[in-house]
Amino acid sequence: MTSSERDLVTALRNELAGIDPARPCDRLAEAVGLGSDVPNREPAVTRLAYRLRRAAEVDGSDVAAFDWDTAADHCRTAWLRGRFLARGSLSLAGGRTHLEFVVTPDEAPTLATRLEGIGLPASWRIRRGRGVVTWKSGESVGMFLRRIGAAGALLELEARQVSRALRGELNRVLNAESANLQRAVAAAGVCRPVKRMSARSGSRVMSPVPCTSINFLNSRDGRVRGELAAQLETFDKSLTN
Repeated sequence: MTSSERDLVTALRNELAGIDPARPCDRLAEAVGLGSDVPNREPAVTRLAYRLRRAAEVDGSDVAAFDWDTAADHCRTAWLRGRFLARGSLSLAGGRTHLEFVVTPDEAPTLATRLEGIGLPASWRIRRGRGVVTWKSGESVGMFLRRIGAAGALLELEARQVSRALRGELNRVLNAESANLQRAVAAAGVCRPVKRMSARSGSRVMSPVPCTSINFLNSRDGRVRGELAAQLETFDKSLTN
């Protein structure tokens, strides 16, 4: 990724880590999602984990008591936010949006099933002994990040995606128009000469066929090509008779 793309991903993660859940159950769910065995956490995520565990102790909550199957939607969202901050990564390299969770092999199918249950199906596989749950669709990634609370940084990400798509479409149109122009110029140079009678001297002179042949060369429709060929043959006979 470029430095600006890395900065955007960092800003997005810091934004998510800065969310302060209002409900005790959400604080508990996010603390469970963060877990306690994640190495090399960013400072913002480390502070969040410490803050949530302190809040859970104050509330008298049991961090091991979270149950996905019976949890409310807002608790599930908080858990997913914690899981993304702990085990998720976002890549924007090469104009492609790629989000993945790297978890234990046992957790991967469970996480994929939970994501599918909330309408965000993801693929999963085992890679080098680790479970990997992946989205490669920009739309799915955007829906997930929006669900877990991303706002400003996500808007910047979507604006970049729209800008990149527009540039790609513009380049495609320009390339197509340039190719069409080159074909037209090439076709104009092959209008074949035919003989006609000079009205004054009675001798035959060379004259180019009007560029009906350009349309003949450029047309991709069989019926139109046949009609143009017939017209060209009639025109040739009228000149040579």
